[in-house]
Amino acid sequence: MTHWQSAPDVALSRQQHRNLFRMQGRYLRRIALLALAVALYYVWFFSQFGIGYEQLTSGMQQLGRYFLRMFVWHDFFNWPFRYYFTQIAITLAIVFSGTITATVIALFLSFFAARNIMRGRVSGIVAMLVRRLFDLLRGIDMAIWGLIFVRAVGLGPLAGVLAIIMQDTGLLGRLYAEGHEAVERSPGRGLTAVGANGLQKHRFGIFTQSFPTFLALSLYQIESNTRSAAVLGFVGAGGIGLIYAENMRLWNWDVVMFITLILVGVVMLMDTLSAWLRRRYIQGTPVPLFNAD
Repeated sequence: MTHWQSAPDVALSRQQHRNLFRMQGRYLRRIALLALAVALYYVWFFSQFGIGYEQLTSGMQQLGRYFLRMFVWHDFFNWPFRYYFTQIAITLAIVFSGTITATVIALFLSFFAARNIMRGRVSGIVAMLVRRLFDLLRGIDMAIWGLIFVRAVGLGPLAGVLAIIMQDTGLLGRLYAEGHEAVERSPGRGLTAVGANGLQKHRFGIFTQSFPTFLALSLYQIESNTRSAAVLGFVGAGGIGLIYAENMRLWNWDVVMFITLILVGVVMLMDTLSAWLRRRYIQGTPVPLFNAD
C-alpha cells in the first residue's frame, strides 16, 4: 500500500489503542446524531412555518420594488437635508450620553459583582444580588425600555438616553465584572505583601489588568448603540428612527436608503476612531530601551 500507514499498522494501532478508537467512534456517532437532530429540526420548522411558492415569489417581487425605490432617488436636491442631519446629530447625542453614563454606573457596580473582589458570606450575597440586577436590566430589550420611558417622561431624546442607560448598565456591568474576575492574582498578592489597602489592590492589581477589556467593550458598545438607537425612534424616543418611521409609512424608500448610508458611514468613522483609541491605550507605544555608552 502507498498510504502513509499500511493496513496491518492500522489494525495494530486499533488493537493497541482500543479504548481511544472506541471513544472516537462514540464521538463521531454523537456528532452524527446531533447533525441529524438539527436537520430534522429545520425540516419540521420549515414544514410548520415555511412559506409557499406563491408567497415566496410575491415576496421577492415586493423586495425588488423596494430595492428599485431605494436606489432611484427622486428630487434629491430638494430634500430637507438639514432636518436629516439634525436628527442624526440628536441620535449621536443620545448614544454618547446614554453609553457614557451607563459605562460609569456599570463600572462602579461591576466591582460589587466580581467574585474575586466580593469574598466572604455577606459580600457573596451582595455580588449575587448585583448580578441578578444586571440580568434584570439587560434581560429587557432597549426598545421595551424606550416604550416604558416614553410613557414615563414623554416623547423625546430623554427617553432614548434612559433606555440606553438601563440596558447598557446590565450588559456592560456583567461583562466588566467578568473582566475583573479574569485577571491574574499575582499582582494583588504582591500589593498585599507590600501593605497596600483594599482600594489600592482593586485599582492597581485588578483594574489595571481589566482596563483593556473595559475600553474595548465600551468602544464597541458605542458603535453598537449607534446602530440600535435607530430603533428607539420607532417608539417615540427621538433621533433618526423617527425619519425611518415617517418615510417607511410614506414609502419613501430612497430617503430610507440615504439615511442608512449615512449611518453606515458614521459607524465606519466611529470604528476607525475606536481602532485608533485601542492602539493608543491598549497596545501602547514601544518604550526605547536605555543603552549605556
